[in-house]
Amino acid sequence: MLRNLAYTTAITLVLSGGALAQEHDHSHEDVTLYRVFVGDHAEPHVTAFDLGDPDNRWTFETTGQNKLYTVNNGAAVVAVQSDDDAVSFFNSGISLHAHGDHSDIEISDPAAIEETLTGPRPFHMIDHNGKAVINFDRGGYAEIIDTHELSHGELVTTRLPQARAHHGYAAPIGDTWVTSVASDAPVEGDAAPDRIGLQQVNEDGSPVGEVETCTAIHGEAFSGAYLATGCQEGVLTVTDGEDRPVFEMLQYPNDLPNGESTGTLLGSKAVQVFLGNYGADGLVVIDPVDEPHFRYIELPFRRVDFVLDSANARFGYVLTEDGTLHQIDLLDAEVAQSARVTEPYSMDGHWNDPRPRLAMAGDEVIMSDPNAGLVRRISSETLEEVGTIEVEGTPYNIVVAGGSGVVHGAEGEHHDHEHSHDHDDDQIYQGYFDDDQVEERALSDWAGDWQSVFPYLEDGTLEPVMKHKAENGDKTAEEYHEYYEVGYQTDVERIVIEGDSVTFYENGEPLQARYASDGYQILTYEAGNRGVRFIFEKIDGDEDAPQYIQFSDHGIAPAAADHYHLYWGDDRAALLKEVTNWPTYYPSSSSADEIVRDMIAH
Repeated sequence: MLRNLAYTTAITLVLSGGALAQEHDHSHEDVTLYRVFVGDHAEPHVTAFDLGDPDNRWTFETTGQNKLYTVNNGAAVVAVQSDDDAVSFFNSGISLHAHGDHSDIEISDPAAIEETLTGPRPFHMIDHNGKAVINFDRGGYAEIIDTHELSHGELVTTRLPQARAHHGYAAPIGDTWVTSVASDAPVEGDAAPDRIGLQQVNEDGSPVGEVETCTAIHGEAFSGAYLATGCQEGVLTVTDGEDRPVFEMLQYPNDLPNGESTGTLLGSKAVQVFLGNYGADGLVVIDPVDEPHFRYIELPFRRVDFVLDSANARFGYVLTEDGTLHQIDLLDAEVAQSARVTEPYSMDGHWNDPRPRLAMAGDEVIMSDPNAGLVRRISSETLEEVGTIEVEGTPYNIVVAGGSGVVHGAEGEHHDHEHSHDHDDDQIYQGYFDDDQVEERALSDWAGDWQSVFPYLEDGTLEPVMKHKAENGDKTAEEYHEYYEVGYQTDVERIVIEGDSVTFYENGEPLQARYASDGYQILTYEAGNRGVRFIFEKIDGDEDAPQYIQFSDHGIAPAAADHYHLYWGDDRAALLKEVTNWPTYYPSSSSADEIVRDMIAH
């Protein structure tokens, strides 16, 4: 059987662009910067400070108490003030742009955006595919915000009408939209209408198809190809189908505690998995593809807040009311370790009473501690406190922007990272594009006779490439060699593609099969950029030939490839999670020197 080597369990992997592009040649300074935004519980303002230098501090006045969100990879911050019918916006002052093996970072002071939104009770906000969507619960509509424009200080919005005002949400699915739906049954007094399901709608809000049942619909998140939302019956998932969205209800299994449901969901950006609440003292790890869909984790006390680890997709963290922080292992669906980090915060009382909130900053869990007037820094590895920062007032809702990147400072070598509205070829190569730009591709795009570059790495031919990367990157030449040794590793030294036939050569022995297109999958990487896997399924041929092959070559539309990364195996979904091993092929007619020059040029 052909081997496409995987070195780490798929769910532990964090998607990165490193396999998909070479570095840019620029002098640089490596910088890691995280900026924390904290909304006060009692006073209408937001405090921002640099985590590593909290004396760098800014205060922004708002209308009311703020629920904070980051959008566009942290370039902007949205402050939703539900009780005061307002939404404010800020530039975080940190902009990250992915370039394959590294990200560039641009740093400035944070700033308030002059324009705001007002309307009756803004609440849920979704950030997906370049759009931030805020539901105005008492207005019967959602406002759609272009997050790219927002990151450049401009508030550009469109409105999506809903059939009836209710506490719900709207979300983009491919080229269309879905929105929660409320019952038409009359209500008395201040009671809210019953939420009954989810439905596809056009841009003008007109319904398409039937309402998909989801009683008491609440909470939503994206992960991979899936939107998930909590219901009394289970978790309703939505994916982008050929003609319309595809809905599937994942019903709660009988072995979960009776009478509970999921109302809050977090979606991993690295692998296709969700973490949701289940009752006051439980969590569920949700796999939208494979069974068991639900794995339950019982907590020792009621849950206060929880967050996913953005640096290591295997873990999440949950704070319980006894003041203990628990590390959650999503792979094993269990509590991995626990540590006391603050005084107890009872969950008795109102849901909006001041209690700690969690966010992530690299390898630290950042926690607001309202009663202590602190923001606490906690090691995600050991759960030990590594520092505290005093914040005036009652620090409550919290988000973190930033990360690690390269600052380009040499004269004449400055990157211009303002992305054009035309999404030119350079942007697409970097992984910035819209879903509607992606087109199906035929196997003929990769036709030809191809050679693996792995032997060139092993015999030292690619050492000039590793040295070049070390001169401009954050690793030594030896470390880059080790990184690409895992990435390029393969026993398939040659591939020949003719028509629908693919022949793999391992130690000179051929293995042949015929393949037909099985669509494509858009992947979002941890750095914020994206890529496309073009997938083909075996229709006949040698038994040991892989059932699926997946091409990645930086392109998103029909075009002949000049090189490509190939993933293969018998599990379509598992292949989409593979990001450490990406055998890379150049034309067999290319000389070693030509391959080296091409790699250095990119």
